[in-house]
Amino acid sequence: MAAFEAGATVHGAQKCNEDPSRPILDQIADKWSMPVLGFLDEPKRFNEIRRHLDGVTQRVLTQTLRRLERNGMIVRRVLPTSPVGVEYSLTRLGESLREPFGRLQAWAVDNTDAIREHQRAYDQRMLDYGTSPLPVPASASASAPVAGSH
Repeated sequence: MAAFEAGATVHGAQKCNEDPSRPILDQIADKWSMPVLGFLDEPKRFNEIRRHLDGVTQRVLTQTLRRLERNGMIVRRVLPTSPVGVEYSLTRLGESLREPFGRLQAWAVDNTDAIREHQRAYDQRMLDYGTSPLPVPASASASAPVAGSH
């Protein structure tokens, strides 16, 4: 595969750091944005979202929701209750991500076993060569142990 060089294009594609979609993709494909967007099938209150997302902190969820609102993916509505409540729902733009996210999630589910097998084989090769395998993210370590670990 050809490497991108400063100012160069490969097969008509811009280099990564000049691609205007990159910041948007980085923001919607982060650890928490996709699960939030996937959970908002109907308007939800903050604490309901937080309870659904195991491990998210209040601060991180607040930042995620603000970023999604800024990008036009969700709308925040203040409820006329006492105490004041807030609910979040998808905008038309956010709703338009359901289909591609659904396909991506289905692909990930369909290929999880194959990917884990490739990871185990790679990790074993690295151990055989005396090289440490890549660190396993905490979220994956419980379900996919690294070869040679117990």
